Amino acid sequence: MSLEAFQLDGKTALVTGSRRGIGAAIAVALAQAGADVACHGLTPGPAAVRDEILALGRRSVYFDADVRDAHACATLFEKVLSELGHLDILVNNAGPIRRAPAEQYSAEDWDEMLAVHLSATFRLSQLAGQHLLGRKAPGKIVNIASLLSFQGGIRVPGYSAAKAGVAALTKALANEWASKRINVNAIAPGYIVTDNTTALRSDPVRSQQILNRIPAGRWGEPGDLTGAAIFLCSPASDYVHGHVLVVDGGWLSF
Repeated sequence: MSLEAFQLDGKTALVTGSRRGIGAAIAVALAQAGADVACHGLTPGPAAVRDEILALGRRSVYFDADVRDAHACATLFEKVLSELGHLDILVNNAGPIRRAPAEQYSAEDWDEMLAVHLSATFRLSQLAGQHLLGRKAPGKIVNIASLLSFQGGIRVPGYSAAKAGVAALTKALANEWASKRINVNAIAPGYIVTDNTTALRSDPVRSQQILNRIPAGRWGEPGDLTGAAIFLCSPASDYVHGHVLVVDGGWLSF
């Protein structure tokens, strides 16, 4: 296999939650590998990530949408196709985190976690699957799972439940679509420096406890996930289906 197998020239991608953090890093990396990239965020307005991709000579657009809403997911997908023509790659990354003791966890936070992380992932994957099957074209769907797809975590019951569901959904979709040349896989990040981990990193005790538990000896950066993303979005992973690739500095092996 040559390095050309990792190239994405001629491919078009949608990366949700790509205004900043992990999503932005993945969106830029896909563009560096040759893809045109549609970026997405919750809020409207100019997005630096889009401008960074345009500066690479790739096509890029930015759309805002609240993916908790099924209609918004469908509209987002339609806008991407209208602007970029077709879709080959979907990265389901969007999603915040809500922290509270389980006995105090609100129904609103629970519903939001499942809606954003799990239901939106299914809806957008379904739309991508319909599009790819209709074109009889190969494609790549990469879901962002979590260490908490495997562990319960602390004070994040809704997030943990949703991310466990993402891992199971990844396998379920892969089972159905692998024979159609649609690869569905996931990346499970460890503790990464993003908005979602600000509260943990701001707590000196909890932050040090986490750091002591990571064999690599440091928190991850969004860029640490880009190699895995390019692999799973490229022809190099054509025989990889239903896999949850952990990128965690060794956390799960400790």
